[in-house]
Amino acid sequence: MNIILLGPPGAGKGTQAARLQAERGMIQLSTGDMLREARASGSPIGDKVKAIMDAGELVSDEIVTALIGERIDGACGKGAIFDGFPRTRGQAEALDHLLAERGRHLDHVIELAVDEDALVQRITGRFSCAKCATGYHDTFKPTQVPGVCDACGSTEFVRRKDDNEETVRTRMAEYRAKTAPILPYYDQRGLVRRVDGMANVDEVAAQIAAILDGEA
Repeated sequence: MNIILLGPPGAGKGTQAARLQAERGMIQLSTGDMLREARASGSPIGDKVKAIMDAGELVSDEIVTALIGERIDGACGKGAIFDGFPRTRGQAEALDHLLAERGRHLDHVIELAVDEDALVQRITGRFSCAKCATGYHDTFKPTQVPGVCDACGSTEFVRRKDDNEETVRTRMAEYRAKTAPILPYYDQRGLVRRVDGMANVDEVAAQIAAILDGEA
């Protein structure tokens, strides 16, 4: 079973991929993680990635595809979850080729559909304890006692610098411009399924499970 998870930043792709790994033994192939690992590896391709990233340039499709190919070769028979790849029509075609070379194919493209205004609220309201890292949310999960961590009693909290409305909306616009256009490529093959990305984590997981098990 090989699937692509699509959705803007904050839609919950990482959370759902982690559950699929734990529950089904699938392997998450995240291009962001792979590029960071390659950069730190000291390998020839890693040195090339480091030089490109240090120069502030985008890593080429050729290099990303090569890294994906290496990971597919190492993935177990229970399948792969592609997260952050493909982002363009060219990458989508390259992935088809990589899988076909290995006698595999893509089973589903699952998009976590979200309400952008609600997603902005979800992301910008996040904060965590500076001492024990317990996560909270201004609206959905505030501390029981205002200003005091439920877990450790600390009164110091932090927010991610990029969890602000301007940055979140910029990232969502980038997703729409660069990633969403590959949907027609998969739609015409009947591979795209959509789930309610605004539902709670368990409900989203249940929707994805129903698709993978052929029940939806």
